Amino acid sequence: MWLKWPFDLAMKKIGITGCIGSGKTILSKVFSQLGVSVYNADEQAKLLMVEDTKLIEDIKALFGNEAYDSTGKLNRLFISTLVFQDKLLLEKLNDLVHPVVFQDFEKWILQHQNEPYILKEAALIFESDSHTFLDQIIVVTAPEELRISRTIQRDKTDRESVLVRMENQLTQQEKLDKADYEIVNDELSLVIPQVIALHKKLLAG
Repeated sequence: MWLKWPFDLAMKKIGITGCIGSGKTILSKVFSQLGVSVYNADEQAKLLMVEDTKLIEDIKALFGNEAYDSTGKLNRLFISTLVFQDKLLLEKLNDLVHPVVFQDFEKWILQHQNEPYILKEAALIFESDSHTFLDQIIVVTAPEELRISRTIQRDKTDRESVLVRMENQLTQQEKLDKADYEIVNDELSLVIPQVIALHKKLLAG
């Protein structure tokens, strides 16, 4: 396994994840408003894929020069079209990106080591095995049809494309079975009280 902590930290490292369209980023923003530092692994991955020279070279080696346009911008449509039709190719991409993100997270976490706890938001916490280096995991849940409709609206895509992406993740129940906490984001349950209650519990140890 490529993940290995080079140091010990006293603060709690909490993961927040959920299936596509569950609303984990919204929940992370609520935690952030409560003063919790949040590392968004998926957003950082997007940045590193256009800023990290070695990672850029590796991605070009995997997909060809078409992976980036003439300005150096990642050709997301080209890559996503390929990887969501080929699980092996998706695994190879993840094997390139995840270690770089983890190293970036290591640097980030050292800047927050005196805080009671931090959050790491990532879609593939379990799939990438990074949950083994976190103390506890929160899973954000929502009904499948709601998750699909949210994603279609957010990404301006179609139902079939969303379903293909969902097939490359663990199911919601599989994530729940591995999690320590659940926050329900079904547009019926009040989200903020759930977050505040969990925040107090995490602060209390």
